[in-house]
Amino acid sequence: MASSEYTPRCRYRLIKLLLGLLALICAAFAVLWWINRPYTAEELGITELHSDHDEDGDGLDDYTDFVLGARAYIATGPHYQSKYYDGGYPDDGLGVCTDVIWQAFMAAGYNLKDLVDADIRQAPEAYPFIPTPDGNIDFRRVNTLDTFFRRHAQVLTTDFDDPEAWQGGDIVIFGDRDHIGLCSDLRNRDGIPFLIHHGNPVEDAVERNQMGRHPVTGHFRWLS
Repeated sequence: MASSEYTPRCRYRLIKLLLGLLALICAAFAVLWWINRPYTAEELGITELHSDHDEDGDGLDDYTDFVLGARAYIATGPHYQSKYYDGGYPDDGLGVCTDVIWQAFMAAGYNLKDLVDADIRQAPEAYPFIPTPDGNIDFRRVNTLDTFFRRHAQVLTTDFDDPEAWQGGDIVIFGDRDHIGLCSDLRNRDGIPFLIHHGNPVEDAVERNQMGRHPVTGHFRWLS
């Protein structure tokens, strides 16, 4: 009898323990979500900047188009892999960090590939690291884009003291031209924008609160 009474009691205690652990896990996830949840600029009392230009005439300003285009691209779930493509554009569900940027520009009506190729032809001395231009790959290299944006975009602060200095659609370079991403129109609780980027094989394309993970060495805003 003792054995038959003990077994249900043990099962009941085990179920209570598992339910308790599940509740703790759910609470932990809720806290993490609250800490990392996205905020809008309006919620934080931050002035949101919009471009005064609409390149593709769709009724949305360029910066809004940049964010929506980058977000739409990562929603396709591209897997991180660097490859060379005839014609330049990936067509097999693979991609790298720079693909977020030209996709964002394309959504706003700009052909970043053509803009970069033309700048390399017109000012080869600005690109000494490109001995032989190759339109199939140059626009998909971080060092090329860093140079291009330093020449043709507004160069902004790399400090986070003023969240309002960081706006959706801004382009961000990390490290020694190691990585590139785009600022989201969503922000963390400190007002710093989420990052839309294509990271690495461990973490594919995402929009997350990750701006401070690596040193920012370039911050640009496109001026039409």
